Amino acid sequence: MMDYYEIGQRIRKIRKAHGMSQEVLAEKADISTVHMSHIETGNTKLSLPVLVKLAQALKVRTDDLLTDGNPAERSALIDATAQILGNCSVQQLKIIENVVKATKLALDQYM
Repeated sequence: MMDYYEIGQRIRKIRKAHGMSQEVLAEKADISTVHMSHIETGNTKLSLPVLVKLAQALKVRTDDLLTDGNPAERSALIDATAQILGNCSVQQLKIIENVVKATKLALDQYM
């Protein structure tokens, strides 16, 4: 089942990462600003033609709007990271933890 709220939130994050207002994205996708707002809040279902227009306007794949990445790829990345961390000292792990926290915080603000 589609989670329209999650899709809307992904659209919002990508739009903000591009420094684009709802109004500008709505215009590029040829929809109203109200419709754009409803999409981002999950208050309306997203049609396939609008999804395609939004992806084109944001210069991303439609998959990037529909899902939060490939689960198998995510799992492989977590495993690879765990393997790297397994070879670190406690002091290195503390430093890496702080770097990861700061990086995640910055990414959340810009995406």
